[in-house]
Amino acid sequence: MINGLGSRRIRAALVAAGLAIGVVAAVPGSAAAQSCAQGWEVSTIVSGIGNLENLDADGGGGFYLTGIIDGYLGHVDAAGTFEKLVTGLDHPAGVRVAGRYVYFLTGDGVAEAPGTLRRYNRDTGEVEVLLTDLNGPNGLLLLPDGDLLFTTIGINGAPTGIGRYRPATGEYTKTWSNVPWTNGIALAPDGKSIYTDNLMLQVFRVPLDAPNDVTVVAGPPQLLALPDDMEATRDGKLFLAEHLQGAVYQIDPATGAACSIVTGLIKPGPFRNPPDGATSVRIAKDGDSWALYVTSMDGALRKLRPPAGIDLTPADPTHR
Repeated sequence: MINGLGSRRIRAALVAAGLAIGVVAAVPGSAAAQSCAQGWEVSTIVSGIGNLENLDADGGGGFYLTGIIDGYLGHVDAAGTFEKLVTGLDHPAGVRVAGRYVYFLTGDGVAEAPGTLRRYNRDTGEVEVLLTDLNGPNGLLLLPDGDLLFTTIGINGAPTGIGRYRPATGEYTKTWSNVPWTNGIALAPDGKSIYTDNLMLQVFRVPLDAPNDVTVVAGPPQLLALPDDMEATRDGKLFLAEHLQGAVYQIDPATGAACSIVTGLIKPGPFRNPPDGATSVRIAKDGDSWALYVTSMDGALRKLRPPAGIDLTPADPTHR
């Protein structure tokens, strides 16, 4: 449980995280979790479209996604055709579809200029800015009640934890949960809590009715990872995109045990510079079944089709 971590402890944790990143990046494979990749089928939907940060299904077999360096909100249709819809954005990040709107964040990064929450009208192409002056907004979650939660990792000021915004009224709670420097975010199977992770290399459970009563569900020593966005299934599995191994991990939140279903999704180049791996994972329809869809800094959107016996029915009822 974490309540009001002191600044000294936070600084120490960030130093430790930085050291872990350096060691693992320098020795590829040294911290890889056990593999459970057998039977998973990996295919590429589209590639070569920049450093991808986040995605969400459009309900028609395609996806909206963000390019963090190229600064765009884009769309890939069911045939794999890619189009940039909004350009000139400052480090766009989390994206979620809600009816005719696509909500997305800008200003992702630990030391970027203040960020925003915006929404794109799928019918008209109009973009509306809903919130400004956000502290490194990153992950975005649409709750079943229509509210939005978003994580923040900025260091240009005191940590702002997880924010909550109600589109129906414009009500905004800057620090709904005080977990510092959060990144990925997903709804838990009970519908009464969420999962999130942060720069301290841990995954947390946050109750929706007690958002500062936080517990750790995964992290070192069972899993040494630089976590990004995540997705949970109805039967309790948690899938986590991460950077050090360029992996998607399957995690059991009850025990913290983890295994990798894919690795090596890393931006090519002569030198490693994490975060440069897998950035987001979503469950979406694959015909009459479900699959995982993954974005990565290597510029590809991939589909991960599970082996027989793996139920990917999403915990999140808003998924398409």
